[in-house]
Amino acid sequence: MKALLEPKGMNLITCETGNEGYEAFINHPEIDLILMDIKLPDTNGLEVTRKIRSSSKNNKVPIIAQTAYAMSGDAKKSRNAGCNDYISKPVDKDELLEKIGKFI
Repeated sequence: MKALLEPKGMNLITCETGNEGYEAFINHPEIDLILMDIKLPDTNGLEVTRKIRSSSKNNKVPIIAQTAYAMSGDAKKSRNAGCNDYISKPVDKDELLEKIGKFI
């Protein structure tokens, strides 16, 4: 992601776990967009999304779910959890940039 997005002028905050991601969200109100992995070592990305949406801080930030486990209904589950969009892995660079461009 860094190799693709940083040359486009985007600053990234990367996190390994859902807890780290949520803390980054709380501590960086300037975040313009979140790429949320669904499978995280400590939790499910949809749970983190729900937590972000229930927060009183920047809870309207666009969230794009990404998963390697693309199954029928995953996009709907992501949207029901509060994600604005969905992309499956392996991520198509052009598709990702197009989705990001819709929000920022």
